[in-house]
Amino acid sequence: MTQLHEFQVKTIDGVEQTLEEFAGKTLLVVNVASKCGFTPQYRGLEEVYRRNKDRGLVVLGFPCDQFGHQEPGDEAEIASFCTTKYDVTFPLFAKVAVNGKGAHPLFVHLKQAATGVLGTEAIKWNFTKFLVDKTGKVVKRYSPNDTPESIEEEIRQLL
Repeated sequence: MTQLHEFQVKTIDGVEQTLEEFAGKTLLVVNVASKCGFTPQYRGLEEVYRRNKDRGLVVLGFPCDQFGHQEPGDEAEIASFCTTKYDVTFPLFAKVAVNGKGAHPLFVHLKQAATGVLGTEAIKWNFTKFLVDKTGKVVKRYSPNDTPESIEEEIRQLL
């Protein structure tokens, strides 16, 4: 499977779907967590999403519990936290693994398409971001230290 929009995912509400509904959109795919030092980036992700969604941006949040057990809750708890604390309106998905043998195929694809520092594929921490253009091509990987606001201009260049 090489086309990003063909990957099967499960929404935070448990609905199986492909990413086909996001074809033709610029995507920012992020592995997120509720109890991480970077968790306040939810606010920035939501602000960047709201400012740019009418131009074709969609932020896709994938909760992950592989880094310091920082996403311990179930999907209902995650959804409640995100909407209550950060008023998140961008799409959220069921918890996934991003590294190791059980890594979700979407993240295997993203990591191969945009490697990290020194060509490493492994995701180092929560809030790693992948920018994907309208055709499904992975354009760039951003570290957790790169805030959504700091990369907004690069995102806008793809809209």
